[in-house]
Amino acid sequence: MAQPAVTTGAASGAPRVDTRRGTELFMLVCSAVIVTFALIVVEVSQEQTITRELFFYGLAFLVLFGAAHLGVRRWAPYADPLVLPLVSLINGLGLVMLHRLDLAEAVGYPFTAKQIVFTTAGVVLFILVLVFIKDHRTLAQYGYTCGFVGLALLALPGLLPSSISEVNGSKLWINLGFVSIQPNEFAKILLLIFFASFLVSKRELFTTAGKRFLGIDWPRPRDLMPVIAAWALSIGIVVLEKDLGTSLLFFGIVLVMIYIATERAVWVFLGLSMFAVGCIIAFNLFDHVQDRVNTWLDPMVRVPDGEWDPGYQLRTGLFGMAHGGIGGSGLGGGMPQITPLAFSDFIIPALGEELGLVGLMALLTVYLMLMMRGLRSALAVRDSFGKLFAGGLSFTMALQLFVVAGGVTGLIPMTGLTAPFLAAGGSSMLANYMLVALLLRVSDAARRPQAPAKPKPKQAPIAEAHTELVERPR
Repeated sequence: MAQPAVTTGAASGAPRVDTRRGTELFMLVCSAVIVTFALIVVEVSQEQTITRELFFYGLAFLVLFGAAHLGVRRWAPYADPLVLPLVSLINGLGLVMLHRLDLAEAVGYPFTAKQIVFTTAGVVLFILVLVFIKDHRTLAQYGYTCGFVGLALLALPGLLPSSISEVNGSKLWINLGFVSIQPNEFAKILLLIFFASFLVSKRELFTTAGKRFLGIDWPRPRDLMPVIAAWALSIGIVVLEKDLGTSLLFFGIVLVMIYIATERAVWVFLGLSMFAVGCIIAFNLFDHVQDRVNTWLDPMVRVPDGEWDPGYQLRTGLFGMAHGGIGGSGLGGGMPQITPLAFSDFIIPALGEELGLVGLMALLTVYLMLMMRGLRSALAVRDSFGKLFAGGLSFTMALQLFVVAGGVTGLIPMTGLTAPFLAAGGSSMLANYMLVALLLRVSDAARRPQAPAKPKPKQAPIAEAHTELVERPR
């Protein structure tokens, strides 16, 4: 993308930058047109007609992202103009697939309307983050507080009774009756703030202080202990809650942020070694980990009739994508409703069946562009905390997508995470919109022009300087 045009003549003397907000609005309109057209194709294919709900969904989609655009234009005018349109397109494609599953009566209650509600709440939080967090650097002042609150949110479901916290064997939820909340989605943002602020304050100690052992300059234990304690507690909590997907996510986030802060590949090697040891221990301790690994190694294994088949979900998703082939069966032409949890964990195979390999690669490319724009903001921002924080936010989305896509395609064992902005869900949608708002706040700081320094007064040459009489003190 071409660099923004820069003109001079501002009253303050600072350069005036083209914010590209008009480009952002145009791309949002294009995204709304694509989503509405896809909804029409689905309804014509399934119902042979067009219902009133379709126009409501299209209008709601346009109004929501129009409001998000106005929020960015008002409170983050210099933010990257591509991020919000990319998010809207991913969110819209997820909405299309949920509507497709609703028409097939794959679930007992419609997910499309709920997704509109969750997206509305997400956009509201998105705007509120932009309004109240005017400078991302203020978050660094509350690093330890965010770390404590994040750990508390992680531990809370494990301390509650299973009747209100356990779903499908994992204690991750807080069921309030009318709504269910997944606290670990918000904890990841708080822990990102803690790790970024801590690593910035202790950056030099990771490379200089401490003793040298095995060719590595180790930090002093007292300097390294807070990040190790927070990492170990977060990993331990989610392992005890049987949520290995979130455990892997936190592990990868910390590892990458340490690498960004120190620029030393040895930390990656040590982290991967610790990860390998942890995988062996988890495999021998937890039955559900053994089931997922065995399913990953052989998803086609048959089980006796009447017994639970752990490979049925993965096997059905793989068959669906194979049925879609290169070009796909077309929106509304497949049978994604056969795959369990096609609206959540397995929404990527559902899209792969109807859009084919070409459509799935296009979707992954949109995700890739979103992450690249986030990393570009991390490179462009001037302060160390912003670089580390934006890099962590971008990598969080990248790792989560890799874990989800790798699990449903058989590349790695299933972990239970959901694709950001794509799958149905409330807590994930809200947390990811907050994440994007923080990323745009860093991007706004990176692209905002700085006022030129005031010129220093010229000092007269020594030959022309006036003579001053100075009285010697008595």
